[in-house]
This record gives sequence, C-alpha cells and structure tokens, in this order.
Amino acid sequence: MPNEIARGMFVLLILSTPVFGQRLENGDALRKSYGLTKPNVGALDWPQLGGTPLRNSTPRGRKIPVTWNTETGKNIAWSVPLGSQTHGTIVVANGRIFISSNNGGGYLARYPKDVDLGCLLCFDESDGTFLWQYSAEKLKTGRVQDWPLQGMVSAPLVDGDRLWLVSNRGEVVCLDTLGFADKENDGDVQDEDATTVDEADVVWKFDMMKRLGVSQHNMCTCSCTSVGDMLFVVTGNGVDESHVSIPSPDAPDFIVLNRKTGKLLWKFEAPGIGSFHGSWSSPSYAVLGGRPQVLFPAGDGWLYSFDPAGDGNGGPKLLWEFDCNLKSDRWILGGRGRRDEYITPPVIHNGRVYVTTGQDCEHGEGEGILWCIDPGKFTDGSDVSLELLKGRTGHVLSRREARDGFPPDFILPNPKSAVVWKYVGDDANKDGKLGYEERVNRTLAPPTLYNGLLFLSDFSGFLHCFDAETGRTHWRHDMFAASWIASPLVVDGKVYVCDEDGDVEIFKASKEKTFIGEVNMPASIYSSAVVANEMLYICTKNRLYAIRQD
Repeated sequence: MPNEIARGMFVLLILSTPVFGQRLENGDALRKSYGLTKPNVGALDWPQLGGTPLRNSTPRGRKIPVTWNTETGKNIAWSVPLGSQTHGTIVVANGRIFISSNNGGGYLARYPKDVDLGCLLCFDESDGTFLWQYSAEKLKTGRVQDWPLQGMVSAPLVDGDRLWLVSNRGEVVCLDTLGFADKENDGDVQDEDATTVDEADVVWKFDMMKRLGVSQHNMCTCSCTSVGDMLFVVTGNGVDESHVSIPSPDAPDFIVLNRKTGKLLWKFEAPGIGSFHGSWSSPSYAVLGGRPQVLFPAGDGWLYSFDPAGDGNGGPKLLWEFDCNLKSDRWILGGRGRRDEYITPPVIHNGRVYVTTGQDCEHGEGEGILWCIDPGKFTDGSDVSLELLKGRTGHVLSRREARDGFPPDFILPNPKSAVVWKYVGDDANKDGKLGYEERVNRTLAPPTLYNGLLFLSDFSGFLHCFDAETGRTHWRHDMFAASWIASPLVVDGKVYVCDEDGDVEIFKASKEKTFIGEVNMPASIYSSAVVANEMLYICTKNRLYAIRQD
C-alpha cells in the first residue's frame, strides 16, 4: 500500500469533525481527511475535473464578478479562440491553462483548421498566449468510435510538470506540461511527428484499443484521476453501430496504470455484455470508512468501489457495488426507457457519495434519479443497492433481463442498503404523478455540495437546490435551456450555472432562492465554469474567457 494512502487512512481515523465549508475545499485539511495525495500545483489552482478526486466544484475565490460584458470588455481580462466545438472543462495549474477541443482554432501550421483532430490546447495563465497543442488524428472507423468534429472532450489531470489525458483515439497519454520549451524530449516516446516549441512533448502513451481490445462508442470521455502513482481510467468500452452488440465484451471497462511509466497495474472486465450503451463517466477517489476506495460508475448503471491497489494479481478487489437503477426500470433503445447509465462521476462530500444517472445526450430528455449513499461500513464486496432480486445476488448480467425490468413480485428490499435518500421528484400539485417540472431529469454533470446544500443542473434545464442531509427540495429554477457537462460552480457564496443558450445564471448559495443576475455569452456553453487564482474562466463552444473584477 502506498505511504500516501496509509497516511490518509491514519488521519481519517483521528479526525472526527466532518469536513464542511468552502474555506477547506481544495485545502490541506480536506485532502488529509480523505487520504488525497497533495498535488504539486498552486494552492488555488484547479488541476483536474472538480479540482480534486472528490469531484466537488467548490474552489476558493473572492470578489468573483457577477457582471461582465464580452462586447465592451468589462471585467474581461483576456479571451482566446478555441476549436469550433469545445466540451472539455478547463484545468489550471502552475501558470498554464489546458482545455480539450477540436482543431477549429488552427493553431498549428501543419494542421490547418479544416483538418479534423482531437486537440488539447495549452495557454499561458497570465494573458492567454498560446503555448502548445497536443494533436490526435481521428480514427478511421468514424463516428461509431470517434465522432466527427467533437475533438477531445475529457479534462486532463496535472501534477507538477506532468499531465495525463484520455484522447479521442482511446489512448491514455502522459505529456510534459512544459512542452518542448525546455529544449528536452522527455520520456520513452522520442519519435513525435514534430518537436517545435508549439507541439506537445509526449512522455508515454497507452493505446487501450490496441493493447486491451477496447472498442469505445462514439468517443472516450474519461477525465482521469489518481492517488500516489496510481492513475484511474474509464476505458469507454461500449456498443457498436447497431447499438445492441458489444464488439469487445471481454475488454476492460476500468483500468489502473502506473502514472509514471504507463504500466498496467490491474483491470476490471465487467460489466462486459451488461453495458447498455457506452462507458462515458469518470472515476472518483477517497478514503471512506477507513478504506481507500476508487469509485467507478459503469455502463451497466452500477457504481463499483475497489481497493485502489487491486487484488495483487492484476484484477480488482471489490469493496461494494450499487445499482443506481430501480429493478423495475426498463432500458429501451433510443432513450425511451427509464433505466439509465452514467455520464457523470460520483461526488464525495462529508463521507457520503452523491451520484446521478443519465444517458447519451442524443437520447434527449428523460427521468433521472439522484442518490445519496453512505457505503463506508461496507467493504466486503456487498451489494448495497436499495433493492435485491429474489433468489439472486449482485448484477443482472443478462442484457435482455436488464432491458425488460422486473415485476414487483421479483423485488425485495435490501437489508444491506447504503441508501441515505433518493430523489426522483416532488408531487407539488398532489395529483399522484410527477410532472415535467416536478421531477429530476437525466443529468450530464455531477452535483455540487456546499454548506449542507446540494446544487444540481439537469439536461432538461432545471437548476435544483436540495438539503444534502435529507434530499428535501429547497427550490428549483427553470433555465429554459439544456445544461450539458456543466456542474454548478459554487464560489464566494454564489452559484454559477451555464446552459446551451450561452447564459450564465448566478444565485446566492442558500436554501432561499435568491437570483443575482444573468450574463449572456456569445455562444453555447457545454462545460463547467471554473475559478482558479481569483479568476473566473468560462468556455463557450468556441472561445475561452478569463473574467476578473476590473
């Protein structure tokens, strides 16, 4: 067991006070209480999706603007063009900004903007100067594995002068954050196509398709995380163009690599044929109940918790598993059913796990579920779902059974359930059914927890505020536009939420609904707003804005 994990476990046992409040987010006390490795980045940097492996978007920041104007330049420190489609959430670390996009920006002479690529762009944090680009040419298999013009969509992980990224080609890539500006070609990869100062310096590369037989559906989207030298990756394995068959049922859906060398440490082949569509989620990590745990939201709608070190023989060591669908729910091709998979990572806060369900954005809107679970006491491989099936344990491995759902006579309550609460909606008008504006809908982004409140934006365009302890609804707000991979950002006592219309709506972070204002950006926003080093960053689909109080 790595020393970092052991130290984290010891600290957790001696600390009994819950971690609450914005002032500790991304700080030493929070890291120690959850056994997180301290990254080699600035104290107010944002080095991965959600800032830490807990995936909770609550950075520290003061005097973050609530008004700005892209036309007049009010409170706009600088802005730079991106590709034509940007779904990646930005990362800020050690004076540099990293964002996944496509090649619409045309930053490299050898790749004009009409050449379709997956790109990771690197800019100077101080003024937005372009520094370098990592380019991944599109797979020849086309949209079934690498959707045209979508580029890369995952957020990288940064620690020191190293960066880890899952590309559109199904590759896990380690890059030197300095690029070739340090006049060195680092790592095992010495045959880059170009080594000029505006090109990326590849340290190592792990091709999941070639080495493990992975067949991603449409794209890979995992934003990886790590603890110690262990790098956690969701592979993206899924269906073929028929949307029914799994071409690589024996390929792993989750892997752990040594982040220094790229060596495969262990892999998890399930759910295999149990996946409904794709594996588009990202992992989370924390010490829970005194045990280090990496959480994998899988394509079969189950959340798995593993010992990060595996079983010692190249396989997983399961701590617990949780079905995020009700046993009666059905999967219907094209998104018409209620049984869902995951698009989002779980969020860990105050020792509990919060997770939402969703489907491919092309499936449109639909009913979702928000879960709060407390699995800390279960580390023996237990099924901690809300329900069990008579005469069965664990998963429903048959895709047909899972699609069809089960009648009530087959379903039992689970005495080992870790569910604290679940939320599907409130029957506000007391008519015995949940209307469109009374339910929580499918989500593409995880919730955000702050001072006993939970904020969630769903794909139907509703921002919800819940009591994190009970799941009781405080308020909801209709944004009148879809919220994509855009977690609510909570900073400086305010909530910032972005939508497809390009609106940024701002509320007081409180159980009373207090609307502060709205700013309309020039284009759609598909990713989360971020704050790092007192600067607010917002990416529209084609431009990055750095926003600071004048």
